[in-house]
Amino acid sequence: MRTRFAVFAILAVLGASVTVAQAAPAWAPPDAATKELALGIYRQLIDINTTDSVGSVTAASQAMQRRFLAAGFPAADVFLGGPNARKENLVVRYRGTGVQPPILFIGHLDVVEAKRSDWSVDPFQFIEKDGYYYGRGTQDMKDGDAILVTTFLRLHKEGFKPDRDLILALTADEEGGKSNGADWLLRNHPELMHAAFAFNPDGGGVELNNGRPMTAEVDASEKLYADYQLIVTNPGGHSSLPVPDNAIYHVTDALQRLQNYTFPFELNAITRAYFQKLSTMEQGQQATDMKAMLADPPDAATIARISQEREWNAAIRTTCVATRLLAGDANNALPQMAQANVNCRILPGHSREEVRQDLIRLFADPQITVNYVDDAGNIHAAAPDAKGLPPVALQPEVMEPLEKLAAAYWPETPVVADMSAGASDSVYTNAAGIPTYNWSAIQLEPGDMRAHGRDERLPVESFWKAVQFWYQFVPMVATTK
Repeated sequence: MRTRFAVFAILAVLGASVTVAQAAPAWAPPDAATKELALGIYRQLIDINTTDSVGSVTAASQAMQRRFLAAGFPAADVFLGGPNARKENLVVRYRGTGVQPPILFIGHLDVVEAKRSDWSVDPFQFIEKDGYYYGRGTQDMKDGDAILVTTFLRLHKEGFKPDRDLILALTADEEGGKSNGADWLLRNHPELMHAAFAFNPDGGGVELNNGRPMTAEVDASEKLYADYQLIVTNPGGHSSLPVPDNAIYHVTDALQRLQNYTFPFELNAITRAYFQKLSTMEQGQQATDMKAMLADPPDAATIARISQEREWNAAIRTTCVATRLLAGDANNALPQMAQANVNCRILPGHSREEVRQDLIRLFADPQITVNYVDDAGNIHAAAPDAKGLPPVALQPEVMEPLEKLAAAYWPETPVVADMSAGASDSVYTNAAGIPTYNWSAIQLEPGDMRAHGRDERLPVESFWKAVQFWYQFVPMVATTK
């Protein structure tokens, strides 16, 4: 997962007609047997290092494969495969009656790097402390993986027969690396992944404010992720004879221009609906500013004020930021090369190549080459022309049960569509024609979102509430009314 923020959307904007049925029963903690099962799976996944550098996604896939086979899933319905020995993915098919087409559930098993020296605990040892579960992946996203595995095993043990096949894909390299599992499966084994729609717990969830649930957010759109390499090369030389065209200065001058630049203001269906709704909820200057921003034409001074809030700024424009620098070979020599990585999150409807050209024009320096860096780290002279995908339609067969159950778990909390400021493997399933909804059922305070960070952790109650939510939710979407 590469971070996200909520953007409210009025559901009708995206073509869904959602009605909330009779209230579902309020949530209750799972029984002892379920707790033992889910916690055992969660611990097992956290304790397996699945980083790209030294870890093994295959080890985690094999551990889950053994659980499904031991539970009685036919070997023919438990696929293990990938492009290399460390990056094997697991796809499990839970057979239904076939009355309806399948539902796909995806979750990545890999995690970002974590150094023991940076953490107060061992990042690759599952620890419960002070009401939290600690470990790399506890938020992103081995919690979701463990919950989905637990849900499949619980329902299978109880003999539940859905009206459609349920497919679980646990995959590699969402966080980076050369072997993205969702992409590999869709290209090499599309028959395993074919579904009417999909759920991805790598996003969405319930935002808390001092323990009070504010919104239940479903990612229905996301920005397009892109990395660019800025590189300058020159002859270098002795540091006692400095020259004005120092490669480092070219790069730092370009980054200064980037820091001072803002991409153009733009709203889409989701973000416009968000600010329309929020303008009726806010008061004072903020409410006035939002109304003025929605005018045609929008007020420039108002946009500038709105942009001072980081999350709102990310909602109304493409953003790019420098994330890495590299230059020089010795302290007493002029650099023969200097380079930087610029990470961009591109609004839907625009392409990576379009933004690369924007950067070239912004830097206006013929000595700087701007290359595109793909997810595998390969360098390209040009970027893909494909534009970010439009939002998925909010289908009633997805939203109606979700709203019904969410109302029981988080009463009086609105279910809203949002645009993720980051990116997930949903980019591959959506591109393959499988509408994908990012929803985790995890509840978190904004200040406790530690994915990718030091001392990643998840509140104990949040985990168990999500365990129960998915156990009730999957039969609701998998059964014909």
